[in-house]
Amino acid sequence: MWRCLIIEDDIDNARYIAAGLKELGHSVTTCADGAAGLQRATGEYWDVIVLDRMLPNDVDGLSILATLRGLGKQTPVLVLSALTALDERVRGLKAGGDDYLSKPFAFPELAARLEALVRRASSDYNLRQLQVADLSLDLVSRRVSRAGQNISLQPREFKLLSYMMMNSGQVLTRTMLLAAVWDYHFDPQTNVIDVHISRLRQKVDGPFDRSLIHTVRGTGYMLAQEEPSGAA
Repeated sequence: MWRCLIIEDDIDNARYIAAGLKELGHSVTTCADGAAGLQRATGEYWDVIVLDRMLPNDVDGLSILATLRGLGKQTPVLVLSALTALDERVRGLKAGGDDYLSKPFAFPELAARLEALVRRASSDYNLRQLQVADLSLDLVSRRVSRAGQNISLQPREFKLLSYMMMNSGQVLTRTMLLAAVWDYHFDPQTNVIDVHISRLRQKVDGPFDRSLIHTVRGTGYMLAQEEPSGAA
């Protein structure tokens, strides 16, 4: 189920879209003017927004879109408009719209476009989020938490942890870690990896009952939910 916001002053059109989306099992909220639409769009979480271009009081929906993007919100937005000229469609997309649909339109096409936007956004979210057991890492916000507790990491620690999480369940040799995290700027015989792993363990494993970072004797390290065979 999606949470959908429709910002559309044409009451009949808004009802038509809302009814169709509700039949598909989605939660829908409608706003008939730009001020209310902007407040709802920026103040709440939405899976997708349908945004009309021409709103009351000469408000262009693209101004709402610009504000949304200016605040760093990446909610998928389908711009809906009677302005069908090519340059208007280009303006809508350049302003941060994810899709542009001209009026009149058929609901099945609208629904298909919204589904594609939500699917793409979900895929992007999965690419930015790493999760191993109760350990979470956001590659964009650089936020790390475990069991709901925030973990503060130095830049090199963050890079090391993200690489280990991307390769969870795999044994990572010191050479591999040097190449991925330190770009071979250090002598392979240095203990810099062991020092950073030790610091990372204190933050990621220290306060918790179960360890996720394991030493594989004679080989390297592994981040995994369960202790691997050969772990020291």
